Formats: sequence, structure tokens, C-alpha cells
Amino acid sequence: MANLSDLVNLNLSDSTEKIIAEYICPQAIFKDPFRRGNNILVICDCYTPAGEPIPTNKRHNAAKIFSNPNVVAEEPWYGLEQEYTLLQKDINWPLGWPIGGFPGPQGPYYCGIGAGKAFGRDIVDAHYKACLYAGIHISGINGEVMPGQWEFQVGPSVGIASGDELWVARYILERICEIAGVVVSFDPKPIPGDWNGAGAHTNYSTKSMRKEGGYEVIKKAIEKLGLRHKEHIEAYGEGNERRLTGRHETADINTFKWGVANRGASIRVGRDTEKEGKGYFEDRRPASNMDPYIVTSMIAQTTILWNP
Repeated sequence: MANLSDLVNLNLSDSTEKIIAEYICPQAIFKDPFRRGNNILVICDCYTPAGEPIPTNKRHNAAKIFSNPNVVAEEPWYGLEQEYTLLQKDINWPLGWPIGGFPGPQGPYYCGIGAGKAFGRDIVDAHYKACLYAGIHISGINGEVMPGQWEFQVGPSVGIASGDELWVARYILERICEIAGVVVSFDPKPIPGDWNGAGAHTNYSTKSMRKEGGYEVIKKAIEKLGLRHKEHIEAYGEGNERRLTGRHETADINTFKWGVANRGASIRVGRDTEKEGKGYFEDRRPASNMDPYIVTSMIAQTTILWNP
């Protein structure tokens, strides 16, 4: 991966350099999988002429939380599961679905193979390879429960890097879908009815949780998350009420519950974590359109910094 100092080699005009210095601040660099060579993709956060972060700059506040000494000491790890739906261009209907009609019911599509079950694998594989080239810690892909819906996983990544990597991975996915003539949707419930929605399950651990006795730390962290359930739901993505219904592997949006190996819980703890007495947990509430800077920093703030 290139260094931020490499930006001086972009040969920008004096006026453009001034704009970048004052309003656009480069924060992370990735190799460009499209132009390749020495070309790079740069994550920047943006500010007004007065130096205030613009409304969509959620990285600014996240950086404050992740730079807190107490958070730094806990080395928060994240694994983000990004679900998305591929849509046929112009008609906004899932890829592989008959126009004006529906495929067979859910069941055979999850991690499915074959032309009648997996729609868009060429896009998915191209995205995976492009993310690897870019230097993103992409760790897996799979077909999802609803046909035309897929997932990729980013992580484990530490702190704010998880947000940087997910945003770049989304950008790369949009670019590849553009080339393929397909639309990608991050809507949490693109098709109403008896079809699974799309989420961004967020796996999380701290140094204390990964040590011996960490299961007790995990349970205390989950208790804190339950006390701030409403605040987290409000920050976990738009339209999430259409997805968190208590059906289709979700907990009801107004209910907080956790359990071991429970896909219908707000927070799921893995069997291995329970058995070993340490590990991580999964927050299953975030919607597919969530802002990873908000979600990851809020989880750290609630579980590490907040004292009820």
C-alpha cells in the first residue's frame, strides 16, 4: 500500500492543492484495481471552509472515539458482513428473477451453486479479487438466502480501518456493477413479503474479551448495548424497521435480546466463544445501508467508554 506522502506525486495545480489541504484530508490509501500500476484510491474526509466537518463526514467523530486512549488500549477488532442485492438495470428487479414474477421460495439459494440458484457470481468473484488487489482485508463471500442477494465480509480490521475498508469495498462493488450493467442495492428490505432482508452484521471483540475470562466482559458489554438499544437502532441504518420484524432471522426492532447461536437475537454469541470462555460477539441489528464509521465507533463507545 502507498503512503500518504505519495500524494505529492499527483501533479496537482496550486489551487487544487490548496483545496485538498483545506477541505479534503486524505486518510487512507488503497491500490486502484481498475487503473492498476501506481494509481491509488484515497479515502478522504471533508470539511467546510470554516474547518467544520461536513454533515456526511462521519469519520471525523469516529476518529475521536477510536483515538481515545481507553479504546486504543482495547484494540477493538471488527468483522463486517455486508449484504447487498443485485438488480436488473432499468426495472429494479433482482438479478435472476423473472420479469414481473418470482422465483421459487427461499431455501436452496443460501450458499447455493448452479445457474438456477446463484445469479451474478461473475460480479461477486470480480469484486473479491479487486478488493484483494486493493489491499482490503476481505475475508469471504457467499450467496444469501434471497436469490440475487450476496454478502462479502471485511475483517478482522482494527478500529477505524474497518470503516475505511468497507467504504472502499462498496465503491469497488459499485464500479464493477457499473461495468456489468447491473445495479447494486443496499436497501435493507428490497423486496417486501416472505423474503430475507439485507443487513450488515457487525462482529466485535476487544483485547479484554479475547483474553481468559473474556466471556464475562462480553456479557457486560452486551448488557450495556441493551441499555442503549434505542439509540443504536436510530443510528443503524435507514428503513431498518422493514427488516427487523422478528422474522427472517431477525429480532423485532423494539426488542433487545441475546443468545448463543441464535439467529433471531439482536446479539448472537458463537458456540465457540461460550465454550472457550472468550472471543467475540455479533451485533445483528445494523442494516445493509449503515454507515460503518457510525456503527463501529458507537459500539466501541458504548462498550468501552460509556458508564451507565
